Amino acid sequence: MENNSKTNAVIFDMDGVLVDSYQAHFESWRQTARQHDLDMTEQQFAATFGRTTREIITALWGDSVSGDAVGLWDDQKELAYRRILDADFPEMAGAHELLSALRTAGFKLAIGSSGPPENVKLVLEHLGTELFSAAVTARDVTHGKPHPEVFLKAAAKLEISPDHCAVVEDAPAGIQAARRAGMAAIALTGTAPREKLQAEAHLVIDSLDELSPEIIASLINRSTGQ
Repeated sequence: MENNSKTNAVIFDMDGVLVDSYQAHFESWRQTARQHDLDMTEQQFAATFGRTTREIITALWGDSVSGDAVGLWDDQKELAYRRILDADFPEMAGAHELLSALRTAGFKLAIGSSGPPENVKLVLEHLGTELFSAAVTARDVTHGKPHPEVFLKAAAKLEISPDHCAVVEDAPAGIQAARRAGMAAIALTGTAPREKLQAEAHLVIDSLDELSPEIIASLINRSTGQ
C-alpha cells in the first residue's frame, strides 16, 4: 500500500452518518412484514438495529420463514428501503458541505458500510459519486464491526495508510473498529448517546457541521502521533 504522507483520508459509515435512514429502514420493515401478514413494532426495530437483515428476519419470524424464503424476504425489505430512500432522500445536515470541503482540501473519501452494495450505490448517486474515491459494502467483508476489516479495506482501496485516515461513525462498534484499524475515530451522536461513544472516540460531535478539514487533519496528527 502506498504511504503518502501528504494525503489524508476520511472513511464515512453510511446509515446514521451521511443518511438519516432510521425512518426509511423502519417503514421498509413494516411494509415487508405486512406483505406476510405480520407486523414489526418500533420497539422490535430498535432492539434489532444494527444487525443484518437476514439475522433480524430469523430472530423475529424464524418460525414463519423457511430457510429458502429468508433471502426472498431480505430482497423485499431492501427493495422497499431503496424506494423510500430514493423518493425522499434524507441527507444528514452538513453532509454535502463537509464532503465538498474535504475534497477541495485534498482529502480522499470513502464509504465503509455493512449495507448491501445496491444501497451504497443509491446513496452515492444522491450525495455525488464524484466526491468518493472508494466504497466498501457488505459484499466486500466477512467480518462485521467491531472487526476493523471494513475500514482497512477502504484504506487499501484508497491507497492510504491507516494512520492517515479518520473514520466518522455513529455506533460504538464502529468506533471500536476504527480504533482497532489504527485510525482517528470521530463519533456522531444520534443513534447512540454521547456517553456510549466518548469512551473510545477521539472526538464526539452532535452534527457534521462541527467538522472541517483542519479539525480532521489535526485529529489524525494527534491520534496517530504524527
